[in-house]
Amino acid sequence: MKALITGGAGFIGSHLAERLLERGDEVCVIDDLSTGKLENVAHLRDNPRFHLAVETILNETVMDRLVSECDVIYHLAAAVGVELIVKSPVETIERNVLGSHVVLRLASRYLRKVLITSTSEIYGKSDSIPFSEEDDRVLGATTKSRWSYSCSKAIDEFLALAYHKEKGVPTVIMRLFNTVGPRQTGRYGMVIPRLVTQALAGRPLTVYGDGQQVRCFTFVEDVVWAAIRLMEEPAAVGQVFNVGNDKGISIADLARKIVEMTGSKSEISFVPYSEAYEEGFEDMRIRVPNLNKVRETIGYEPRVQLDEILRRVIEHFLAKKGQD
Repeated sequence: MKALITGGAGFIGSHLAERLLERGDEVCVIDDLSTGKLENVAHLRDNPRFHLAVETILNETVMDRLVSECDVIYHLAAAVGVELIVKSPVETIERNVLGSHVVLRLASRYLRKVLITSTSEIYGKSDSIPFSEEDDRVLGATTKSRWSYSCSKAIDEFLALAYHKEKGVPTVIMRLFNTVGPRQTGRYGMVIPRLVTQALAGRPLTVYGDGQQVRCFTFVEDVVWAAIRLMEEPAAVGQVFNVGNDKGISIADLARKIVEMTGSKSEISFVPYSEAYEEGFEDMRIRVPNLNKVRETIGYEPRVQLDEILRRVIEHFLAKKGQD
């Protein structure tokens, strides 16, 4: 197979490229490096089956050629991280919606199978825990820029399902719940790399709000496994799947665990949302997925649990520190 990965120099995309190459596929990555990094794929560039295009997916001339030459598309390119979403809402909306439109239009032209990576943000402020794929969405006002990401990814999903229904494009949608692992940066608000970096540096660990918000964390290798299996499974076409871990932890307890595992003497500092993001920022208290559908369809089970995830992330940052 020849796979095209949009956003392939990013955190998840680089791990996906690695796995596809390991199993013998040819991989082409396109990334504008706005959030991705060349260093994430540097170890792949000597592989003759790996190809890299440093370009935006909004360049339809380049994308037309890449889509025409591939067999399947893993569409990961998107604006990521709550901080980026709040600070750059125009970029968030345009990159997500317009980028996905280019991918799906070209997939329709050449009838290529597409995996759309969506997000748990889709569920908004819903309190129907755990979240199931057919649940109603509950969102805040349009004056709260925080919800622009959820809406832009919902448009991606609607568009993908419409291309499948109306034009016969084989599409699969994967909603991710807090994917974590080596190569992830805390630069855009991702909580685990941010807290680990702070703990290793001996700085206070910044926990937003009261720290009682509950999240579930999924190791990147589990997500990559699910993405590949969903693309292989005929029954997944035209469907939406939660992919994550269904064991939750409060962010305050997460911070305490990181302090313990790093042996840090750091204190935990609680920062109001208004200081971390913007006045009137709204958050979800609990975000836990129902995984029944993905379990039944591809036999998915999160294999790496939180302690092991944290151990590997801590090792990654310690190794990077040793190289600096």
